[in-house]
Amino acid sequence: MATESIPTVYTPQFPSWRHRLARLTPWLGVVPFFLFALAFLLGPASYLLVGSLRDLQGNFTLDNYRNLNQPLVKGAYILSIQISAITALGGGLFGFLLAYAVTIGGLPRFVRSGLLTFSGVASNFAGVPLAFAFIATLGRIGLLTTWLKLIGLDIYDRGFTLYSFAGLSLTYMYFQFPLMVLIITPALEGLKREWREAAENLGASSWQYWWYVALPVLLPSILGTMILLFANAFGAHATAFALTGGTYNLVTILIGAQMRGDVLRDPGLGYALAMGMVLIMTVSITGYTLLQRRAERWLKR
Repeated sequence: MATESIPTVYTPQFPSWRHRLARLTPWLGVVPFFLFALAFLLGPASYLLVGSLRDLQGNFTLDNYRNLNQPLVKGAYILSIQISAITALGGGLFGFLLAYAVTIGGLPRFVRSGLLTFSGVASNFAGVPLAFAFIATLGRIGLLTTWLKLIGLDIYDRGFTLYSFAGLSLTYMYFQFPLMVLIITPALEGLKREWREAAENLGASSWQYWWYVALPVLLPSILGTMILLFANAFGAHATAFALTGGTYNLVTILIGAQMRGDVLRDPGLGYALAMGMVLIMTVSITGYTLLQRRAERWLKR
């Protein structure tokens, strides 16, 4: 007589507490990051948002954002965007050429190590020390200015001044191009030798290789890094304040005047100005992130 098979009852296996702990362990490493972001990014941004919606008496108002249409405020944003864009382009071009020289240009290895070491220090050398260094070098009685006078060249009589738009841009360039070197060097090193060999085998010249192969691959990295340079210069405060004495109409300096000034003191407007900076920074970082993702698709292949 045929025996009937007894159906097997499926018993779900729930993970033990050890398996659950093992799954949660990798997340413990990123907990400090999320706490840091909450304490120093989301928290201050929320505080700025609330402050920008209050007047001096603490009442809710939108006047702070309406006041952003004032000529002084618009001029501050325009000037900050101009100096950030110029130093991003100049620092990006100069930094790219330096990175190319030490990675593909065939310079000795010790030059590459020295440049990367200098870039790591110079990209973080800003604020009051940088302003003092440029004043001591290119000020009216600076070392280089005095040497140039000895050979009959007075740059201040020819219209240059360190405390102008050109002088401030030159000062910003000191920490802009090293940052470009640090970020674009790995992208240049990611160019595969096989791509150049394949282009040469197909009869392409060096110019054609760079125009049709290398630059399209590097363009997202170059543009993304320039956006990062723009954000880096846009948020700079101490260097411009120490160099110009707070008389230059940049957004960061104007915010300081609203927060600490005796006559112009208007914290609500200062918070609204800061929220405008947060918006510009968010757009810049988002653009940089998207371009970096696009660059990584080629450089990882």
